[in-house]
Amino acid sequence: MSETGTPERFYPIGTPGQPWTASERAAWRARQRVQRSYAEEVLAKLETVDPRFRVVNYGALSVDPQRYPLYVVQPATELADAPWVLITGGVHGYETSGVQGALRFLATRAASYADRLNLVIAPCVSPWGYEVINRWNPDAIDPNRSFVADSPAEECAALMAMLAEIGVDFLVHMDLHETTDSDEQEFRPALAARDGQAFVPGHIPDGFYTVGDTENPQAGFQAAIIAGVEQVTHIAEADAASEIIGTKISQRGVIDYPLDALGLCAGLTEARFTTTTEVYPDSPRATAEICDAAQVAAVCAGLDYALAH
Repeated sequence: MSETGTPERFYPIGTPGQPWTASERAAWRARQRVQRSYAEEVLAKLETVDPRFRVVNYGALSVDPQRYPLYVVQPATELADAPWVLITGGVHGYETSGVQGALRFLATRAASYADRLNLVIAPCVSPWGYEVINRWNPDAIDPNRSFVADSPAEECAALMAMLAEIGVDFLVHMDLHETTDSDEQEFRPALAARDGQAFVPGHIPDGFYTVGDTENPQAGFQAAIIAGVEQVTHIAEADAASEIIGTKISQRGVIDYPLDALGLCAGLTEARFTTTTEVYPDSPRATAEICDAAQVAAVCAGLDYALAH
């Protein structure tokens, strides 16, 4: 608060203490600029998938349908008696290793599971967010809070419709994410401003962690992922309150959220084994290569555990 008792401005759009109107959402969108190419960095890599898979279009974003088609990789031939696995990346488009990690898994390791699992891989759920490097979609909506009935985010609605069309029960769903310094510098302040709330600074953990489901935590599954990723990069340590991003850890490197109640992507399938991976790309001990490799290690560790149990 200022000395006059009015909320202090901490974000350049909106009036402190008042939720954004449509005009302020439009002003936010006008500030976004394309910073990288979805066509070059994502779509081009889908042109060379292993013949055991096929690439299927499941829609496009209305902001620019030609520029932002949506694709999912599915088995070329479904295995009648094999479990189904969903891997999603880029729900938050700015979280680079979520996208590139999914693509690397597809290019380097997916074929080794193709005779045991039916793999469904949606590597970039939010391509507009990928190009402008933002958490939200063009309407200033967070896709990873919007996996709900009649979703206000078309990225989520398209993914859910595609999965309904496939019409199978998934054994595993792994949703690949990052926690970045920009969460604290840009995205959490933007969220508070959008919703007319005060911005309360937080802490970004240094290292990898996972988010399990409070309703179905699967502690062994989460621990297996942590053990696998630890061979590639360091695991986030809890703070003095035994918390990571404000939530008590359930075990080393793991916190739990009510995934379905929060509308999170990892909660949409009701799979037995679910997790959200969180890589930290801004660590002085991390590189883009390490972050992508950590996502691949997480997926492989999770799939190996699920196959064994």
